[in-house]
Amino acid sequence: MLILGTMLFCLTGEPQATGFYIDPDRIPPVPQPLPAAMYRQECGRNQNGHRNSDNIVTAPGVPGAAHHVHEYVGNLTTNAYSTNETLQAGGTTCGNGDLSTYYWPVLRVSHHIISPSQVRIAFHGNGLTDVVAMPRFLRLSTGDSRAITSGGRFARARWSCSGTPNRATARYPLCPHGQQVMRTFMFPSCWDGLRTDSPNHREHVVFPAASGACPAKTFPIPRLEITVSYRLPHGARYRVDGFPEQGGSPATDHSDVIAIIPDPLMGEILRAVGTDPVPARNG
Repeated sequence: MLILGTMLFCLTGEPQATGFYIDPDRIPPVPQPLPAAMYRQECGRNQNGHRNSDNIVTAPGVPGAAHHVHEYVGNLTTNAYSTNETLQAGGTTCGNGDLSTYYWPVLRVSHHIISPSQVRIAFHGNGLTDVVAMPRFLRLSTGDSRAITSGGRFARARWSCSGTPNRATARYPLCPHGQQVMRTFMFPSCWDGLRTDSPNHREHVVFPAASGACPAKTFPIPRLEITVSYRLPHGARYRVDGFPEQGGSPATDHSDVIAIIPDPLMGEILRAVGTDPVPARNG
């Protein structure tokens, strides 16, 4: 067993109810950011059942490398053998023509996969300054799929209930009857202006400070946020699919994106989040 913060995790078998789950009433509310300009798009909730155990961002060309199942919306063709060219030619579940691939681990109750009831994809402005366009084929990662064994440096799990979205936790909330479980993925939004990827898939796009300010020599891009909701049986012990050695920990929640947003759509996003279109600096 490992102790991470005040949470107890078991590295084998089913998750321990005492360490993984929490009553939403015990979650303190978190300050909500001021309303900001936003662009929201509809990409469905994976009604077509696009799932696999690949990870095109961290292990391209290696089928089954994730050792757990990912769920996709957006690009219809994503798998271990995808390339920029095949993704560019792929179809999409997004009604606005966004060819990006958005994916995260499935949620399970026992061994059964639970399908999302809703997926919301939104782009936000920076709040302090104009943003520049995301370059095509930009890789974005958030969360830490190995948070238990890695020490959790990159962990950013955020779970809540639909009735109290301002009460967020890194544990699994046991939502009241009639409320949905929500998991929110917040992505980094300060780009180095040069690369679409980096060796650890994180150095080329980093998170801003709490104020929204980007580090020196980085440029703000639209801030992506994905919220995935589920209707679960009341009191169900659910878990995120993950590497076996992570023990089903809620802290390991993560998501990855390859941004393939057509130029006219990117211009629409930039206008919606309160800035004039600014081209990506790498062309």
